[in-house]
Amino acid sequence: MFCCLMLAASLLVMEKNGVEIKIDGGPETIDPGRSVFLAVTITHSREVKVVHPDFRDRVRGFSLAEDFAEEPSTTKDGRVVETVNWKLIPEPCAEEYKLAPFLVKASPRLLSSLADDGSLSFVAGPVRFANPPPREPVTGGMEVDPKKDMPPLSWKLVGRIAAALAAVCLLVWAVWKGVCYAARRIKEHRMSPIERAWAELDRLLKKGLPGRGRYKDFYVELTMVVRRYVQRKYGIRAPHLTTEEFLRECGASEGRICDTAALRKFLESADMVKFAGVEATPEMADDATDSARGYLKGDSKEVAR
Repeated sequence: MFCCLMLAASLLVMEKNGVEIKIDGGPETIDPGRSVFLAVTITHSREVKVVHPDFRDRVRGFSLAEDFAEEPSTTKDGRVVETVNWKLIPEPCAEEYKLAPFLVKASPRLLSSLADDGSLSFVAGPVRFANPPPREPVTGGMEVDPKKDMPPLSWKLVGRIAAALAAVCLLVWAVWKGVCYAARRIKEHRMSPIERAWAELDRLLKKGLPGRGRYKDFYVELTMVVRRYVQRKYGIRAPHLTTEEFLRECGASEGRICDTAALRKFLESADMVKFAGVEATPEMADDATDSARGYLKGDSKEVAR
């Protein structure tokens, strides 16, 4: 009787002439990165002598084959069980993986002492293994999309970046303000004395000092607008003189300066707030502004004549 079965746990089961060979193990599908372990078990009667097959020259697609035998055992009915374990190492990219047909050499034990006629021998196999699944075709693109391994975000780093950006913004703002100030100064330097006085007066009024209760500062800057106009127009260093000294200089230059009486009245009324401690009011600030305008208009018209 001869039979051959391929089962999930058994790769080969074969019996002939009272000799049964069974090959267990796997896996059935080859993985080139994993070794294949087989257990070759031969069961026979005590009257039969069996020589285990040598797979070293029968393997296909495996680079190495090793074996080690276990101690024989006996079944309840007196049959002998001999097991040899094999380790097979697959070769990558082999065309096929299998055990080629091999000879199971068996003969009656009574005759073996005289001559091993092999009357009970038979050929078993082959045992085939499934090839690994085909690899994905190479398209020329990258198989893995690498991603940058960014370090974890540090609050200290965030703080440094924020401080650096703030410093850059502050520097840009300072440079812009400096450029604007220099442009304004150049523009005012090219103006006539009366045009420059009007520009300074307009800039003073935009500060809104009286509305914030800073009357003394307002009167100081208002008188300086008038004094600088006189200095530029008539060459008198008015901003560095006291009111009395300034008025004496103006008296000595009556031939050039027009309406010194209006100028005296404006400066003396401003000194009452600046130095005498007089409590100013919004109406007084408006009157002082009108006086300064009136003097500047009157002097510029007289000079134009």
